[in-house]
Amino acid sequence: MTHYLLDTNHASPLVTLDHPLRARVLSAIQSGDTFALTTVNLAEVWYGIRILPRAVQNQLEWQRLRSSLWIYQIEERDAIEAAEIQLALRRQGRQIGTIDAMLAAIALRLGLTLLTTDADFGAVPGLQQVNWLNP
Repeated sequence: MTHYLLDTNHASPLVTLDHPLRARVLSAIQSGDTFALTTVNLAEVWYGIRILPRAVQNQLEWQRLRSSLWIYQIEERDAIEAAEIQLALRRQGRQIGTIDAMLAAIALRLGLTLLTTDADFGAVPGLQQVNWLNP
């Protein structure tokens, strides 16, 4: 069993009924894997699914999926660790955004594998990540 944290680029497609990622995630849930978001990227996901012309359909589908997903809150130590990640990467001449650094901090703290397409996460030491959209 694997515990995953969804980056926004992996969470948003889940409301599209015929998206291959949706089928893969639902199959993995049936196999016992868990999937989560954070309150920070939940805002990004909600914005993305509500801004599209099919917003009502997206919202209804999100409500159906919601019970299958964990939502993690940001803790003070996550915010501090996120800043430390940003500082360490900046010293190496690399950048990572604040929301991404918070996702990395939470994934590290909880031992989650991050599902993302974002190559910036590759510079975060110890972070387990995979890309199910472009294998």
